[in-house]
Amino acid sequence: MKNTQVIVEKHFDAIVVGTGITGGWAAKELCEGGLKTLVLERGRMVKHGEDYPTMNMDPWDLPNNNELSREERKNYPKQSRVGWAPKEDVKHFFVNDLEHPYQETKRFDWIRGYQVGGRSLTWGRQSYRWSDIDFEANLKEGIAVDWPVRYPDLAPWYDKVETYIGVSGEKLGLKQLPDGQFQPPMDLTCPEEDLKTAMAEKFDDDRVLTIGRVAHITDTNAQVEGRTACQYRNRCWRGCPFGGYFSSNSSTLPAAERTGNLTLRPNSIVYEVIYDDTTKKATGVRIIDTETHERFEFYAKVIFLCASAMASVGILLQSKSERFPNGIGNDYDQVGRNIMDHHYQLGATASVEGYLDKFYKGRRPNGFYIPRFVNLDNNTRKREYLRGFGYQGGASRGDWAVSVAEMQYGKELKENILKPGPWQIGVTGFGEMLPYEDNRVTLSKTEIDQWGLPQLDFDVEFKDNEYKMREDILRQIVLMFEAAGFRNITTYENETGPGLGIHEMGGARMGWNPRTSVVNKDNQVHAVPNIYITDGAFMTSASCVNPSLTYMAFTARAANHAVSQFKKGTFS
Repeated sequence: MKNTQVIVEKHFDAIVVGTGITGGWAAKELCEGGLKTLVLERGRMVKHGEDYPTMNMDPWDLPNNNELSREERKNYPKQSRVGWAPKEDVKHFFVNDLEHPYQETKRFDWIRGYQVGGRSLTWGRQSYRWSDIDFEANLKEGIAVDWPVRYPDLAPWYDKVETYIGVSGEKLGLKQLPDGQFQPPMDLTCPEEDLKTAMAEKFDDDRVLTIGRVAHITDTNAQVEGRTACQYRNRCWRGCPFGGYFSSNSSTLPAAERTGNLTLRPNSIVYEVIYDDTTKKATGVRIIDTETHERFEFYAKVIFLCASAMASVGILLQSKSERFPNGIGNDYDQVGRNIMDHHYQLGATASVEGYLDKFYKGRRPNGFYIPRFVNLDNNTRKREYLRGFGYQGGASRGDWAVSVAEMQYGKELKENILKPGPWQIGVTGFGEMLPYEDNRVTLSKTEIDQWGLPQLDFDVEFKDNEYKMREDILRQIVLMFEAAGFRNITTYENETGPGLGIHEMGGARMGWNPRTSVVNKDNQVHAVPNIYITDGAFMTSASCVNPSLTYMAFTARAANHAVSQFKKGTFS
């Protein structure tokens, strides 16, 4: 870092780093709690409804069949290898790998979006609660450290978040997947109903298929400021002008702005938390303005790190002082360890006979979900591996494009173009990854980025437990497809590794003991309690369900705790 003049800016009550899933919620809760809050985003400004350039484009409006040109693809060498590199319609919401490099002692597919809203613009929107089966697993199995919270601690915050963002789904009464505050569920297709019936009739371990629990408004009478019900366009990751699905841009950031307490500053890379050795508190943050390259200091009594798990870990490691020579909160070398992700990229496809007189309305932006059914009790215990997995999938029909591919013409083409193809069904397994101490991220000692900051270096891998689980994921889906009478069953397992699940978490885990964890039960850094970490970095274990709903619930809980402590004068 060059020695340039630092510009000291005014003080705020709170600073939030990041504008994604958790940053938006922190901003909303802090602002509504009366705190003057500065929200810092390293990426560019994206205004809801205005800055979604491809939101209304049809397939024929996109060049190259929505594929990037060969030249543009060179900008995404790491994201390209995952098999779904950013397409023409969403490339503006994903980072350029060449401009934002990182190091890999072991392969790690780090998928990022640097803009206001972060990955809340492009997330899959699947929203599931954890249960005490998840929160108690580490303690019962002697893995890593115990969570200092249990489901009852989080249940009211799940209620708050689900009610506010709008989650559609079906109540099931399952101990491993608690029910929530749901709007009407989306519909299953005929083959999905068949699979659901076959699973219930032919397996004795209470396997269940349900429509995905997804953060979309489906109640057309719902009163949600600035948002309306899902239009079933399935163009979600381009940005939704209707606000049908939840994003920071359409929901929490506007709520924060309405209070008059929000100051939003994009193009601001936070690289250090400032620590005061006299007060033993964090006093603010240092940033680089990406447009002017100037450096600024902003001050506040409360700091929320919501930059995304790995980015927040990087900020902690860079925040060095005489008191914290290895990074703030890192007295016991816990920052950057126990990195996790979900493993997937394996599953099965099959063809479904019949139902040629059936179709569906709209483009459902959702699929079905099969909750975890292994290692729940003695009857479902697996000797080969710990924890469990779920499945996400969908069944649909082909379209007129197959006729073009067959080079038909005349009367035959005119008839076939009106007939959709046969039904197909596919599923993907999502498995839990255990926390391993040696799965870690560190600061590179040799490589820096364009801002002069050390790059992150990933040394993370799946281990035997994950690979044993993957064998069973494939085995079980074949059994279920066979039970439903599906044909031409084909399994697949693609090359994969951590990061590709886009659920990276850990690095500043929650726990009871400051020697073995970084934050306490309220998401406060043990050694510096006016720093809260509420993105995925605080996760102590991973479960097998999509984590964003849990991040949001913990963030709302932590922000309300911070407001209470602030008003008591704890941080003064």
